[in-house]
Amino acid sequence: MSGRFFLDTNVFIYSFDRSAPHKAEIANGLIDTALSSQNGFISFQVIQEFFNAALKRFAAQLRATDGPSYLHDVFRPLLAVHSSATLYGEALNLYAAGGLSWYDALIVAAALQARCDILYTEDLQHGRKFSTLRVVDPFL
Repeated sequence: MSGRFFLDTNVFIYSFDRSAPHKAEIANGLIDTALSSQNGFISFQVIQEFFNAALKRFAAQLRATDGPSYLHDVFRPLLAVHSSATLYGEALNLYAAGGLSWYDALIVAAALQARCDILYTEDLQHGRKFSTLRVVDPFL
């Protein structure tokens, strides 16, 4: 895998999913590659969405006491895009163009801001392009 890539929240959620071991394996591989290559990126939104799900929804919930180490070891090295007026402006443009929910527009805008070539997500149409960004569903 070469080039810069963005990981959507569902990649991190599947990494904890014991009911879908194949998806967990793919997700963990993407996360490991992101960390080892330093070519994988996330935004603040991914962290917020992940912890919202992880602390209450997982079958084997992430304990709040484990959250700080996951934040430090996994999310902090990947965090490239923070909340900003520029990010919101780009997301509003993507939303206004149609076809994206507000939260998907924020993810796409963040991936573009991080200058990524690929956005790994199952939430958008596989193969769809946004400028130079290509959507890839790694779980197909």
